[in-house]
Amino acid sequence: MDTIFIKTHQPGAHYAKPHFFVLSKGLNSGKPQNEPFTNSFVLVFQTEEQKEDVYWIAMSLWKSKFWPQYLRGSVIPFLSLYEFKKEFNPRATRMMREHELHKKNIQALKLLKEQENHHHKNIHLINELKNAIMMRYRRK
Repeated sequence: MDTIFIKTHQPGAHYAKPHFFVLSKGLNSGKPQNEPFTNSFVLVFQTEEQKEDVYWIAMSLWKSKFWPQYLRGSVIPFLSLYEFKKEFNPRATRMMREHELHKKNIQALKLLKEQENHHHKNIHLINELKNAIMMRYRRK
């Protein structure tokens, strides 16, 4: 796996290569997202495929609550860039070694995310219908 370029994101900075952001402050530190956070690290890659692979590794580490043990600070906890690089790079490399299994896991996660979005949309529509029915009583 190629090395991952990781640095602190500066608001207003633009990146030409494929990239994503990881939240660095607060209790959700380690959360990856394609849109920049105010306090975040940016991970820059050579290819879109590499970005996609590493994004799901970052998501799995965040969802499995891997990062809270590395948080510092008493009022607003934060993840230092040094700790993030030190822990993230070896884990990402180790997970990428089992590439076929990793690809299968990514496909499963994408499918589950798609299903989750579909169910959220259905729940939203159900709530709108319930509200429309209830509003009929208000008009009477």
